[in-house]
Amino acid sequence: MKKTLIIGASTNPERYSYKAAHMLTRFGHDIVNVGLKKGVVAEQPIEPAETIHTDIDTITMYMGAQNQKPLYEYILKTAPRRIVFNPGAENRELAQLAQEKGIEVENACTLVLLSTGQY
Repeated sequence: MKKTLIIGASTNPERYSYKAAHMLTRFGHDIVNVGLKKGVVAEQPIEPAETIHTDIDTITMYMGAQNQKPLYEYILKTAPRRIVFNPGAENRELAQLAQEKGIEVENACTLVLLSTGQY
């Protein structure tokens, strides 16, 4: 299974990051929630972007590009295999930096990827 770090995690059931957290765990993927507000989603705490997790396969991005810049170093140090930029989170600058580090980049929807067996 693909351990996934969710950036922009939210406790709001209407948010796509919330839905993704639950769907990822339902499909058997371990998750790490990273967000600005404390809480718990899919039985995992939301943590600040401080601890570098070195066992992450995928970062799924639910934060707008304007808010991602302070997290570039955190994201690149995490060194995932890939970053999925969900709709509204696309970021050409971060995508280029990631690709230069050998990180695969996708502009896609995590929920669709999971639903169609392409995750």
